[in-house]
Amino acid sequence: MFKDLMVVELASVLAGPDVGMFFAEMGARVIKIENKITNGDVTRQWRIASEKSNQDNVSAYFSAVNWNKEHLFLDLKQANDKKQVTDLLKDAAIVIANFKPGDAEKFSLDYTSIKKINPTIIYGEINGFGEDDNRVAYDVVLQAETGFMAMNGTASSGPLKMPVAMIDVLAAHQLKEGILVALLNKTQSGKGAYLQVALYDAALASLKNQATNWLMNGENSKLIGSLHPNIAPYGETYQTKDGKWMVLAIGTDNQFKSMLTIIGATALIKDERFSSNVKRVANRSELDDLLKNYFNNISLSSFQEKFHKANIPFGIIKDIKTVFEEDKAKALVLEEKVGSINTKRIKTAVFKITEG
Repeated sequence: MFKDLMVVELASVLAGPDVGMFFAEMGARVIKIENKITNGDVTRQWRIASEKSNQDNVSAYFSAVNWNKEHLFLDLKQANDKKQVTDLLKDAAIVIANFKPGDAEKFSLDYTSIKKINPTIIYGEINGFGEDDNRVAYDVVLQAETGFMAMNGTASSGPLKMPVAMIDVLAAHQLKEGILVALLNKTQSGKGAYLQVALYDAALASLKNQATNWLMNGENSKLIGSLHPNIAPYGETYQTKDGKWMVLAIGTDNQFKSMLTIIGATALIKDERFSSNVKRVANRSELDDLLKNYFNNISLSSFQEKFHKANIPFGIIKDIKTVFEEDKAKALVLEEKVGSINTKRIKTAVFKITEG
């Protein structure tokens, strides 16, 4: 789709490289510039305890968002290396950057400098808290500062971060969308663009109903674990008689009644405490105790197919190993041989396009 497009990636860690990999998946030529002095992107060194170092300097973390890119290891303080970058920028359509404050200007790799040699460049930049706040901004810091950790966790666990750098991923989506809009505008106006996405803004934009609960109702966030503040039972987890774990996502009164009928809890249908979603939210603790008793005494197989046929939303809780035993998960894996390492990761672009 973008086979004639050249992207220069001046970014590291997750958010920026995720955008670069998206364009690589779309057929663009993506050239990633890495710091020769520091042995490249810092995530090359981010290994889990069981992961051995290798001569190719590749980690699983690094592999997650670096597929099908060309890698140039350069020292921008050296004239010849800087010239290589400048020559690439003259022909590039897109630049993706996430420099530390001041570094882009120091190396003349900011938008204003690059525009002088490539007037129609589309320059996409990711920062942490916005251009007026230069704090170091790793994903977990943003999770803390934007309300996510104040909701994730329980009273006993305390605040918890999400197990994926989700703020980085959300910011990457914002920048992808912005660049695609800029590309469309360029076909109409012939002009380039300068785009900025702050992790902070991307995080706040993703609060959705949690934000409106506060903005419209004055309801502050609290540690609710996997629970939903507006719906019940939604996010409650239960262990069945055969040791399996599942989660409910009941969104309507009819779904609730159908679920109770299938598991043999018809007595609860007439219980006024649970007759509407509003009442179930108000009495969710009592409902949770009752449902635990029912699910603890039946096996998953006794209701799984019945739930599916009745369109009752629930999910079996699976670990990563189990997830990737499924064919539809395997279909999303991209592989690439890097030196002696067979790297694997998930596609960033999972939409399907059928030309009309």
